Parts: sequence; C-alpha cells; structure tokens
Amino acid sequence: MSSKHLTQIRKWFLQSPPVEWAVSQLRELLIGALRQGPIPQHVAFVMDGNRRFARSRQIETVEGHNLGFEALAKILEVCYKSGVGTVTIYAFSIENFNRSRHEVDALMSLAKLRLTQLAQHGELLSRYGASIRVLGQRDLVKPDVLEAIDRAVALTKDNGDAVLNVCFPYTSRDEITTAVRGVVEDWSLREDPDVGVGVGKRGEKFSERHIALNIRSRCLSAAGAQARGLSPTGAGSDPEDAHSAAVSTSSTLQVGTPPNILPQGGGDEEGDREWKFPDPEAIDVQTLNWRMLTAGMPPLDLLVRTSGVERLSDFMLWQVHDGAEVEFLECMWPEFDLWSFLPVLVEWQWRRRKEAREGKPMGRVGARSQEALKAQ
Repeated sequence: MSSKHLTQIRKWFLQSPPVEWAVSQLRELLIGALRQGPIPQHVAFVMDGNRRFARSRQIETVEGHNLGFEALAKILEVCYKSGVGTVTIYAFSIENFNRSRHEVDALMSLAKLRLTQLAQHGELLSRYGASIRVLGQRDLVKPDVLEAIDRAVALTKDNGDAVLNVCFPYTSRDEITTAVRGVVEDWSLREDPDVGVGVGKRGEKFSERHIALNIRSRCLSAAGAQARGLSPTGAGSDPEDAHSAAVSTSSTLQVGTPPNILPQGGGDEEGDREWKFPDPEAIDVQTLNWRMLTAGMPPLDLLVRTSGVERLSDFMLWQVHDGAEVEFLECMWPEFDLWSFLPVLVEWQWRRRKEAREGKPMGRVGARSQEALKAQ
C-alpha cells in the first residue's frame, strides 16, 4: 500500500468520533497535569516554516499560511488553558519592507487577512479573557490594514485575563532605538523645582551649549578659589589686590551648580528662575524596560522558534536577555501542536523545580507557580 493511502487511512482514523474524543480527553488530562507545576507567564513564538511546509506538501503558499493560522489558534488555546498569561507572536518584520513592492503588498494583504481571522475567532479569545495588542510602527502600515488592526483590538479591549501581543511591523532594534530616544527626550526636559518632573520646558541637558556653560562655570569657580588663596583680604594685603579678589569671588559660580539655562535670544518669561534637570546617572535597565513595547507585562520566560532555524531574527532581543529560555524546534509551524509544545513545557518546569531545590530565587515564575514548587 502506498504512503499516500496510508496517510489517508491515518487521517480518517484520527478524525473518527471515538478517537477524537479519546484524544480530547488525553489533551485535557495533560494540560491539567501541567497546571500542577510552574507555568511560564510570558511565552513568545517565532512562527517560521509556513512556506517550506507548503512546498514540502506541494500545496499553495497561501494554504500553508492558513494552516499556520490554525496551528496558532490551537496553541493559543493550549497556552491560555495551561495558565500562560501573555503570548507574543512575531507576525511581520520591518525588514520585510526591503523586499520587492509586489512581495510587500502580498505580505500586507496576508497580514490583513490574519488579523481579520483573529477577529473572526473572537470567541476563543473571549473564552479565556484575552485581549489583542499590536506592537510595532503603526505609521508604516497601510490604512486598510490599520482598520483591521483597530477592529481586532476593539473586539477584545474589555478582556483582562490574558494578552496576545501581535508584533506587526516590528524589529527589536527599532524598539530599543525608540526606547533610547524616549529616554533622551525625557531627560532633556527641565524640571520645575516647585512642581516636579515633567512639567518644565524642553531643556538643553545634552546640548553643546549647556555643556559649554557648565565647563565655563567650573573654570570660573577654580579661578575664584585660586584668587582667594593668593590674595587674602586680611591685614597687610594690597587694597587693589583685595578688590580684584572680591570681584573675582563675586562673579564665580559654585562648583556643581550649573547656571540657569535660559532660551536663546532673551530672558525667561518667568524670570531668572532656577530649573533642574534629571540626573543622567539615574538611567538604568529599568528605565529602558518601562519604555519598551512590552512595558507593564510579565518578563519573557520562554521563546520558541520552529523550522529548525537557530536565530532570533531581530525579535525581542532586549526581553530575552533577562533569563528567558530559548527553544529551537525542527518541526514547521503548521505542524506545531500540543505534542510538540508539551516536551518544551515539561523541560521548563523541570528546570524551575531544579532551581527551587538548589535554593535559587524564583522571581521569574508567578505566585501560584511558587506555591506549587514549594509544595513539591
């Protein structure tokens, strides 16, 4: 009997009602067992291999992408049912705009179709209280695709139990660059000492003029200190030298006290008021974390890429540095299901249990997962 006939018989057997019921019960049993241990709170997927899967099966590329979406719907149900709170998928890269116009248009149409399909599958997201968030550069997207994005987001805006992040169009380098630009803009804002941060005017903390004025004030301070040391104003000193020292001292700015920064071309309309700037030394990792597109979400615990390609492809480079585990699987994305994902989750749980036994901190798992680990 040919392999084609065997495949058809296997497909018919697996789709028979008794077998489907048994498989469904087994899936529920396995997912229930997973929930007894620690569960990653943030999982990301690079959905790679749709086109290669289509070529290997000698079907249309569009059909391969459709099968990929069906695999996404199934794996989302597994994640949310298992207790994963946030799922992030890599849907469209900014680098794709470097391709031919024909291919870019085809990819945008495909992205619009996928977002429409997500909206049509709203019952799955509503069942688990999942909301859709689209992360990326909206200004690069065509208006009709933006409408599909807004419809999908509006459909699930009231759901608050779980999150589906759709990165579109997105690259991690663009995300990091935008975050750094935001930090520079915030730290260039003058503070009102009477009110607080963020209410002052745009300042010149990093400008060449501000740096020059600061250096000049320090030089004047040093010169004043030297004049005071060489020409004391006590008895026996020359009156002319004393006068010169007094002038130098009175015109000297204290070290570490920058002059008031006034707009070029005139005085400040609020008078010679002293303005402060945020200290650049206060910029740390958390400062950038809060300016990432995933700000306020759980830290990334697990990143999975299918198709056997072992690279991140400019996806969540900042988030993956903080202790996240990366798994590269040989299967194509349309083939990815519970049976492919189960070993990854079991291995992740085994590592968390091992860390718990060795007394390592368990800050990367939720409170319920920590209780499960302690009970074991």
